[in-house]
Amino acid sequence: MLTPFGDGIWIAKGPVLCSYGFSFPTRCAVIKLVNGGVVIWSPVELTESIQEAIDAIGPVVALIAPNSFHHQFFAQWVEAYPDAKCFAAPRLREKRRDIVFNEVLEDRPDQIWAQDMAQVIVRGNLLTDEVVFFHKPSGTILFTDLLQQFDKGWFKGWRAIVARLDFIESEKPQVPRKFRWAFRDRDAARVSVKTILSWPAQQVLMAHGRPVTSDARGLLKRAFSWLTV
Repeated sequence: MLTPFGDGIWIAKGPVLCSYGFSFPTRCAVIKLVNGGVVIWSPVELTESIQEAIDAIGPVVALIAPNSFHHQFFAQWVEAYPDAKCFAAPRLREKRRDIVFNEVLEDRPDQIWAQDMAQVIVRGNLLTDEVVFFHKPSGTILFTDLLQQFDKGWFKGWRAIVARLDFIESEKPQVPRKFRWAFRDRDAARVSVKTILSWPAQQVLMAHGRPVTSDARGLLKRAFSWLTV
């Protein structure tokens, strides 16, 4: 099942995954290009209902893994859509040698989606080089792990304490503390974030967090204020 999220973009919810004892909801974006093709951003588990809904939108032409953590279900999609071009975030190709990636993502968008999306690699982080996308028709900026938000009560016991300390259990989306600590080249990160803040955002979609449909630019400025000041 897909949920519309603006002009030419839908959300597909995936299963709740467990990492180091913490439960994370997952979601991906289904994007219809102006040429009729479909791009899948951060693929979740591919179910029959999701596949049927996507196939009704158009042919899948590209699969995108936006960082080196979001790849668990990628092979499913490669099998289902063998003609789609596969794109890996920096560092992922070495991690998943079982998957044949056609290209490694750069700051410049591939010609497949250049009319529809802009992108930038957020550099300087020890954990991962996340590629953040801006979907122009809907005004949506897409984050995988760099921006997160969990409602109070999602985590229980000691995990709730850790989540609050990591800034991920909060009223507004924030950059997790572990990612803040992992930036070793903040100048490079600032350049990337400056690009993100320059986009005319109207919405924010996160793999781990409630979709944002209002005050997107203000939210982003506040979320990255610790880095830009």
